[in-house]
This record gives sequence, structure tokens and C-alpha cells, in this order.
Amino acid sequence: METIVLDGRHLTLPQLERVARGEARAALDPGAREAVASCRQALERLLERDEPLYGANTGFGLLSDVRVSRQDAVRLQENLIRSHCAGVGEPLKPEAARAMALLRANVLAHGHSAVRVEIIEALLGMLNAGLAPVIPSRGSVGASGDLAPLAQLALTLMGEGEVFRDGRKVPSAAALTEAGVAPVRLASREGLALVNGTQAMTAVGALALLEAERLAVQADVAGALTLEGLLGSARPFDERLAALRPHPGHAAAAANMRRLLRGSEIMDSHSSCGRVQDSYSLRCIPQVHGAARDALVYARRVLEIEINAVTDNPIFFPDEGTAVPGGNFHGQPVAQAMDLMAMAVCDLGSISERRTERLVNPALSGLPAFLAAQPGLESGFMMAQVTAAALVSECKVLAHPAGIDSIPTGAGKEDHVSMGVTAALKASQTVRHLGDILSIEILAAAQAVDRRRPLNTSPALEAVHAAVRRRVPPLDSDRVLTPDIEAVAALLRSGEIRRAAESVAGPLS
Repeated sequence: METIVLDGRHLTLPQLERVARGEARAALDPGAREAVASCRQALERLLERDEPLYGANTGFGLLSDVRVSRQDAVRLQENLIRSHCAGVGEPLKPEAARAMALLRANVLAHGHSAVRVEIIEALLGMLNAGLAPVIPSRGSVGASGDLAPLAQLALTLMGEGEVFRDGRKVPSAAALTEAGVAPVRLASREGLALVNGTQAMTAVGALALLEAERLAVQADVAGALTLEGLLGSARPFDERLAALRPHPGHAAAAANMRRLLRGSEIMDSHSSCGRVQDSYSLRCIPQVHGAARDALVYARRVLEIEINAVTDNPIFFPDEGTAVPGGNFHGQPVAQAMDLMAMAVCDLGSISERRTERLVNPALSGLPAFLAAQPGLESGFMMAQVTAAALVSECKVLAHPAGIDSIPTGAGKEDHVSMGVTAALKASQTVRHLGDILSIEILAAAQAVDRRRPLNTSPALEAVHAAVRRRVPPLDSDRVLTPDIEAVAALLRSGEIRRAAESVAGPLS
């Protein structure tokens, strides 16, 4: 199995996903190990001066002016973790919880957090044993870090709380012991070092982004298949149009459409039909899909920085022997990126649903109503389109920005917060809905292409059609559609729809 080596600076999003899924192990870079040990020694020297050092010999937040004796240092850190475990709601998915643990280890590996190496080793030991902390998904406002979720992670390391093991919740202490990982006893500063940061919102957001990127490319495939089923025109995808409005996403989506439609018999069959222009949901695919892609590029840039950022407070500079207080834990950059991602994904779902409506509406498609074999006796894809509409409507609600919804906490000390976890959770839910919305469009589009036989669509789209038909037969009579939608959604998540298209058209961008 691949081993990802953490030094705090070079972790990539794909590496994060592989560890989160249990497809790779993680280890600490030897140079990072030395930097971590050096920073810990710097902390010990600072503590010997007996000066106030936030979170090491003082209380937290509004209580930062309260001094705590050295003999109470361990109790201070344990109290912090237990008191901050106040989250509620369903747990984060195990993949997200594992991503969160890896990100926290990567932050600590920088050597600016003043923890012992043993803390990082415990995090990595838990991950490499296939465990995932059970972390309630609600409770963070994303300001002084994702305090409640990260406290739950730290509680797991202490041998308290629960973990997921093989999909089941088990007590943390027993799981760690069985895995050969000793529960940690927190020393000075270490509790605060584990909870100050944006790792919950970043973990959820990073996994959602990677899925959104995969779906964004396959949205072009869905749109091209629908265009064929509706006898649409390829003229709006002319590269000269994209060159005159040079947004990168627009150019990429238009190029994909040209590759996907190349060599289509269906397209050739109506080249002289006299239709001047298609509806916006067909004609404007490059503009709408492209804008979503460009938004995802921005979100990726933010997350690529954040997964390798130091988000503690205070931050230690061991070479200078100083600790500088600041606000690197504030989640606003991530929150804004997640809000934008939710809006972009919502747009992809919205235009997809409109294309599905055109496929099932006989007044717009020229095909049998709802693509049914016997309209009237049968309802065909009537309710599938309704489901897509319901999901799009929910996505619109989820696209309301969370990052502008600050609410003061901590007795007014934390008077502006990011709501970054809320933003990330909303974005993640929107991405999951997009997969189902696109799967409904692909099912309807494949049925429409069947209705255009004996003409064939393009070779690339014939490969896509065949991939769908290997899992889902044509709708020759009414049946339960949920398994069909789930089957195509699984093809999208696995990337099989994209691979089928690329096997003929070449790489899609």
C-alpha cells in the first residue's frame, strides 16, 4: 500500500482522499519529526520563564487572563478537550473524519504547534489501523478553529469516545489498544494545538470538491447525450465563440462538447432542419458548465493552500523563541470557497434538470410523452424528472451562503465567525444531489437516443450509452426507477461514464 509522507507543506488533495478512503497509509517525514521536537523544546523554554502563554498556562477565550499552575497543566488540557466535546447531530462520514485527522497531523508536522511527536504518531497510528473517530457533524462556528469537531478527534486519541471500525462504532480505548496505539496523555499546550484549526471544514470541503470536479466533467457528457436525443445543434460549441469570451471553463466545456459529438449520425441527420437556435439549457452548456468549472478552480486553490497551512493560535517560531498570537484559525477563506462551490454545483444541477424536462416534455422533444413506451398507460420518466426538480429546489436552499451568517460566541470574544463547517456540509450535500440529478438526465437521454434508432450518436456517446445499458436496460415498460438512478449515480461516482467517453474521444478536460 502507498505511504503518504507528511511534512506539513506538500500534501495534495488526491493524497488526502486516498488516505481518507483507506487506500494509502501515512507517515511523518524525518525532517518534520526534528522540527516538531525542536518546537516542543522551544515551548518548554518559554514556560520556564513563567510568563503568560495563552493556552499553555492560561485559560482560554475570555478566560485567557486566568493563570494556571504548572501542576495543573495536564488537567487544563484535558478539561479543554472534554468541555469542548459539545457537538450534536449525525456523525461525519468516516472518510471525512479520517481526512480531518490526517489534516490535523499535517498541520502539526509543520513544527509550529509545540506538540510532542507522540501526538502526531498517535493520529497516524489510528489512521493506519483503519479507524475513524466518531465526530458529531454540528457544533462548529468555524472561528477559533473547528473546536467541537476537533475536540472530539482529540478525545479519541485520549482513549475516550468512539471510533468507526469496519463500519461499526466501538469504544476508542479498546480499538486503539487492539491496534497497538497507546492513548495519549496531553501535556502543556497540546489540547489547544489539537482544536485550533479549520480541519473539519477543510476535510469535508476537500472531499466534496474532488467529487464535484469529477461530476463537472461528466455533466458535459450528460449534456451532449441530451443534445443528441433532442436533435440539438453543435454550432454553439464553435471554438471561435469561446475565443472571443476567453473564460477557461467555457473553453474547456466547449472543447469537450466538440469531442463528444464528433462523428454523430444523429447530428448529420438534421443538419439542414432549419432550426435557428436551441434553448439555453442546450445552447449555453459551455457558458454555464464553464462558469461552474471556474468556480471550482477557485475552491481548489483555496483548499490546496489550506490543507498545508498552519492554523494554530498562538503560532510558535522556535528559531526566534517566540509565540505570536493571531487569527489563522478563522475559517473565512474556506467558508467563502465552500459557499461558491455550492452555488456552482447548484447551477450544474439546475441546467441539467431543465434538459431533463425537455427530454420528457413531448411539446419540446418531439418524442413520446415522458419517453414512455405507451404514454397514458405508462408514466415513463415522469416522476424521475419530478425527483430531479425536488433535488434542484433543495440545492437552491443549500446554496444560500453560510459564510455571511456570523453570530457572536465566547462571551463576545469571538465576535465574528465563519460558519465554515456549515458551508462545507451544505456544499457536500449539494454535490451528492448533483450526482443523482445528472444520473436522471443520463437515463432519460439514453432512452431518447434509443428512440432515434437506427441512427447512431457519436462513437464517444455510443460508448457512454453502452456503459449505461450494461447496468440499466431500456425502459420498455414502467418499473421502479430508484435502482436505475442509483446505478447510474454509481457509474458517475466511479468515473466510468467519463472513462467510457474518453475511450473514444480522448481525454476530456
